[in-house]
Amino acid sequence: MKNPVLLLGAAAAFAFAAGAPAAFAQTAQPIRIGLPVPLTGPYGAEAKDQVRNAELAVKEFNDAGGLNGRKAELLVRDDRLNPGEAATRALELIEKDKVNFIVGGLSAATQLAINNVTKQRKTIYISISQSDAINEPADFSRYTFHEALNPHMTTQAVGKYAFKKGMRIAFLTADYAYGHEMTRGFTRVAKEVGAEIVGELKHPLGATDYSTFLPRLQSLKPDVIVFNNFGRDNQISIKQANDFGMKKSMKFVTPVLTYTSRVAAGPAVYEGVIGGTSYYWEIESQVPSAKRFNEQYKSTHDGSYPSDYGSMAYSAVKSLLLAVKNAGTTDTEKVIDTLTGLKYDTYKGPQFYRACDHQSVQSVLIIESKSKESRNPFDVFKVPYVVPGSDGLLRSCSELGYAS
Repeated sequence: MKNPVLLLGAAAAFAFAAGAPAAFAQTAQPIRIGLPVPLTGPYGAEAKDQVRNAELAVKEFNDAGGLNGRKAELLVRDDRLNPGEAATRALELIEKDKVNFIVGGLSAATQLAINNVTKQRKTIYISISQSDAINEPADFSRYTFHEALNPHMTTQAVGKYAFKKGMRIAFLTADYAYGHEMTRGFTRVAKEVGAEIVGELKHPLGATDYSTFLPRLQSLKPDVIVFNNFGRDNQISIKQANDFGMKKSMKFVTPVLTYTSRVAAGPAVYEGVIGGTSYYWEIESQVPSAKRFNEQYKSTHDGSYPSDYGSMAYSAVKSLLLAVKNAGTTDTEKVIDTLTGLKYDTYKGPQFYRACDHQSVQSVLIIESKSKESRNPFDVFKVPYVVPGSDGLLRSCSELGYAS
């Protein structure tokens, strides 16, 4: 009997000789997507759900046959919420692991570090964290896409909902790009609506004691205090402000009110807090794609629902693989052209990447934390308003400095 391994090798050689090397090679090589996220550190809970959601998008693509049988593969790396580490992981993913694309980044600083590497290496990067800078000419490149909301969009939506003429506004701000950009956006909205900014205090990332900041903010007598921070910083600062009794005399607002923070801290801490989000599972009653997405996630995660930041990872990977499928290739330039013209509805309704800066144009949900636990442990927010996706939520291309 002839050796079957030798027969397989001969068949492969015949296929190449017959002019089928491209198809054979595509089947043999997975489509590799790198996912650098901060699995350790104050954003770990959000990062872990980003991994789960990205895995779901890859699974759906593979279950549907991939790209002519060529399957996708997710390579997860911990960037430790450190820009230097994020850049190193991105470079390793490109040069050592030979990824085709990168999705990830869960802070403004780390995503800019990743983006610096990917644009130098001409690798498509889809960011899944809030940043204004990544849309601006100094950091943007043809290879850069931004699936997340950005601070300007978020503050326009949340500020115009929460601020009223004559209100006094104070900020507690994490002292890095995310916090600074949120302050800038809210300040712009306050000016537009006729509210007054009475002060801002900045705290270091990862702070655990806000007792030196809160009395000073309280002394400003604001009507609204805005917590321009994220993750555990947001949970701890809002809890300590509660303990100081500040909620009795002022409204608490945060630009991004996350599902993971609300679940971790509980209803008493976040009672009545208003914020913005890209996604909350309850919109499934109005949005068919949300219902489908929730069901898919629940079926693989013991009936739980996807988080807001997790869902952005799902949409980024899903839209990327949709573009790969539509392009019929993993060729970088062809996938960029397809992504730029892509109109997609992966989980929350219609979206598209704006041509000048590759920002995903999408809706912003205004949410308010419920005061009590319901029989459904995932039912933690109400959605008083949804701001439809439009260019009007964004800084114009000309304001950013792009040619019209």
